[in-house]
Amino acid sequence: MASIKIKQIKSRIGAPKDQKKTLDALGLRKLNRVVEHESTPSILGMVEKVKHLVTIVE
Repeated sequence: MASIKIKQIKSRIGAPKDQKKTLDALGLRKLNRVVEHESTPSILGMVEKVKHLVTIVE
């Protein structure tokens, strides 16, 4: 499978608890951090849930 890089671009402050837990599950705990994951449907669903807080890095 292809891998994707995910970068947190906005703060988690003020986000609902479920979105904070989604960011934690992705491994994003600080602003401007980049993590790499396999492009699975579960990971893509998590990214879709917090799409306003993260971006996909090429």
